[in-house]
Amino acid sequence: MALTSQGTKKKVCYYYDGECSCARALNSVCALISHHPLCTNAAVYLAAWLPSTLAKASLASRPHKANGEEMTKYHSDDYIKFLRSIRPDNMSEYSKQMQRFNVGEDCPVFDGLFEFCQLSVGGSVAGAVKLNKQQTDIAINWAGGLHHAKKSEASGFCYVNDIVLAILELLKYHQRVLYIDIDIHHGDGVEEAFYTTDRVMTVSFHKYGEYFPGTGDLRDIGAGKGKYYAVNYPLRDGIDDESYEAIFKPIMAKVMEMYQPSAVVLQCGADSLSGDRLGCFNLTIKGHAKCVEYMKSFNLPLLMLGGGGYTIRNVARCWTYETAVALDASIPNELPYNDYFEYFGPDFKLHISPSNMTNQNTNDYLEKIKQRLFENLRMLPHAPGVQMQAIPEDAVQEDSGDEEAEDHNKRISIRAHDKRIACEEEFSDSEDEGEGGRRNSVSFKKAKRAKTEGEKEGEEKEKKGEEETKEVKEEEKVPEEEKMDTSKPKEESKTP
Repeated sequence: MALTSQGTKKKVCYYYDGECSCARALNSVCALISHHPLCTNAAVYLAAWLPSTLAKASLASRPHKANGEEMTKYHSDDYIKFLRSIRPDNMSEYSKQMQRFNVGEDCPVFDGLFEFCQLSVGGSVAGAVKLNKQQTDIAINWAGGLHHAKKSEASGFCYVNDIVLAILELLKYHQRVLYIDIDIHHGDGVEEAFYTTDRVMTVSFHKYGEYFPGTGDLRDIGAGKGKYYAVNYPLRDGIDDESYEAIFKPIMAKVMEMYQPSAVVLQCGADSLSGDRLGCFNLTIKGHAKCVEYMKSFNLPLLMLGGGGYTIRNVARCWTYETAVALDASIPNELPYNDYFEYFGPDFKLHISPSNMTNQNTNDYLEKIKQRLFENLRMLPHAPGVQMQAIPEDAVQEDSGDEEAEDHNKRISIRAHDKRIACEEEFSDSEDEGEGGRRNSVSFKKAKRAKTEGEKEGEEKEKKGEEETKEVKEEEKVPEEEKMDTSKPKEESKTP
């Protein structure tokens, strides 16, 4: 458990499913994507640094598989139907649709593509639901953060936009949601989805200028009701920890002051780290994690998601450290020996050193951009409101937990079995639960409501009436012998 500024325990929920790593690891269509963090089990590396006590401190959950209906809350029906159908062995049948939906080059087809999308979305949406229900303070899904996916188009290794779907879930309970993107690439898919609304503010710090996806200009500020609710900080090559902190904290402090969100989504793309195969920034893991620390300090419901990252050992390092930051835990720099030890050579350390690349972001340039953004933020009305309305149904329904009704002779799947495994703290005892405490979900059944005097009198009258009816029925069931006329003597039966 992490601690809030008031010293109370903060609950962290961590979503992970090993199945989401297998599909992309097997993909041989594109050598580049085979090194993407989402294809490698980065979460496995977490165990190398995070001791078992930390694993117990957080509530680790296997995400549910989101269905097509959940995905079409943002994406088009045709697009989701295509993703469900396409496979490496039937690509020739879908050549026109592949071109239409931008699948095949930067977004290759691989075995288990749709299942990967289901797990990625499932973790992010389930995290949003837990935050809405106040069952956790921080939810983490490193398999999420696919910020490039559009309504009817894949883009930049992203097929289904789990971020947009999670934010839509948060909006059921929160008037204003803040989205922050520290991936080196602009969060174009999320910005596009909420470009015309004031209920979501998108803030992106990214490399700009002849760099994918080519969007995220300083002048892109939103439209209609969403004008000034899109904030873009275009950066040049080589930005380091000191410069990044000098712009991130003041911008986010102003955003929090003016917008006053009630929930925050933070995309923690690790391709902004020094040494990334596709990146050109010079951030260390500590510098990257300072963004997490700062946003966590506001004590708002926080959804932390993954994203880009193409030097896989550094991605694992980064998300391990940021998981520890979320938990307020201290972990050693020395890597304990484990099955993945050789991945982290030659130093076998948690933290990385910056390179000697030139920081092309001069102080004048950064200050100029910062002042322009401050001017835009001053145009915002303080904390826009939203009309009261009924809260829609949650995307992820809680299990009934009625274990007594289950057939214990029936075999269950591994996934169903995993869902029954809970953290020790989840069913904890407290002073108001009696001596036995609560031990399983059956114990959570609601206590019977105390009956009023009127109800008791009604039950007594009803019971009395039932007894009178019963007596009448018993009288009707008199034996036939007793009903015969006893005034005349019985004739003796004659025997031959």
